[in-house]
Amino acid sequence: MKIIRTADEQSYRRMTTEELRRRFLVEDLFQTGRAELVYTDVDRAIVGGIVPSDKTLILQGGREMACNYFCERREMGVINLGAAGTAIVDGVVFRIAPRECLYIGRGSREISFASDSSAKPAFFYLVSYPAHANHPTTNMPFEKANHIELGSPKEANRRTIHQYIHLNGVRSCQLVMGFTELQEGSVWNTYPPHTHDRRTEVYCYFDLPPAGCVLHLLGSPEETRHIVMREKQVVLSPAWSLHSGVGTGSYKFVWAMGGENQAFDDMDPVDTTRLK
Repeated sequence: MKIIRTADEQSYRRMTTEELRRRFLVEDLFQTGRAELVYTDVDRAIVGGIVPSDKTLILQGGREMACNYFCERREMGVINLGAAGTAIVDGVVFRIAPRECLYIGRGSREISFASDSSAKPAFFYLVSYPAHANHPTTNMPFEKANHIELGSPKEANRRTIHQYIHLNGVRSCQLVMGFTELQEGSVWNTYPPHTHDRRTEVYCYFDLPPAGCVLHLLGSPEETRHIVMREKQVVLSPAWSLHSGVGTGSYKFVWAMGGENQAFDDMDPVDTTRLK
């Protein structure tokens, strides 16, 4: 398990491009036949990429978590960014089709993942936060997610938000999770940028155009920085940092949050005249 400690609100201002990438970006998370995990200081979130090939991959805890098993004191959300696969949680088999979500509750002991085909493996993307309450492990198919249309072609941010783990969907302790799909011709994922001091957020960009990228904005409004994001890369957003992104074409991104509340619209929009 890799550990990433992000920068604070002052030190990021003096960082080089490479230093910013080391502190906020998770690269190469998805490796065939492996389970890659990253422990962060962003509300103690763990992000992971699990790509089973011809063998089932078992999710285990580690010294970094000081636990006997991964979900001893944690909950997690899993969204499949690849082909079809399955998760087995305490002996119960959950099929996870492409773009579907599985919530795994605190106290789940034995967790493993498998792909239906080694030639076309599943790409399980997980985000986990500490939990103080138990909620049942629940699989939600894409068609049962809450779908919200936002933005406009004029603003180049026409998008559909697919909510899975939220107050009116799959219940959790503090995790909120889903993904956003930009319509053709739209490139801004959230504009104006926003912050929410009460929660932290993690983005995973996927389905980018061939050779495409996203410029992800971070920092304070008066001192912004950007990170160039590629396919299936993850960026961490501490509570003090704004977050927004613009791509070279339409794309999708998984968002996940943890913190004081689970209200999706609890955010503080940034006055764009302050941006520098």
